[in-house]
Amino acid sequence: MATQKQTISWFEYYFQYCFATGWKSIKNSFDVWADLLRGNYKDYALFDEDCLYEECYNWFWYSLGEDCVFSKKFLEKLLTLVDAVDPGDEPCVDFPFSDWE
Repeated sequence: MATQKQTISWFEYYFQYCFATGWKSIKNSFDVWADLLRGNYKDYALFDEDCLYEECYNWFWYSLGEDCVFSKKFLEKLLTLVDAVDPGDEPCVDFPFSDWE
């Protein structure tokens, strides 16, 4: 059974995906900026030797250049693949999580 190709209209792509992702990125940048201004650095360091202020500062500048918007063509391929995996048309490989223990 062949899976039908999924398509997204340009309206859906821009308004339901691009704008929503853009506003979420802007909100995340403001959250990091607020933490930077308030001195709330404790959640930004990964290691004990990391400088808390510097990590928060770097996250702020990184968040300004963050772009998590995928192309319309990629999203359509992803939706088609998801539709193929659900009924079992596309084979899936089990990941050996037991090896991580």
